[in-house]
Amino acid sequence: MIDPEHKLPISKQTKILQINRSSMYYKPRPVPKADLWLMHRIDELHLNYPFAGSRMLRDMLRQHAT
Repeated sequence: MIDPEHKLPISKQTKILQINRSSMYYKPRPVPKADLWLMHRIDELHLNYPFAGSRMLRDMLRQHAT
């Protein structure tokens, strides 16, 4: 898509493709295992209790942590 070696500058290439130039330089970082575990646990609780809001999910997470 974007070729840094192309004769057309990166700024022009991104403008033509209508994407932000900053996204060209973005390098994703790995997600820590603790965050992945927490996201998985929240998803699991939400699937089991679809009526639960953010506060109820927070309280359930706190109960399991202690």
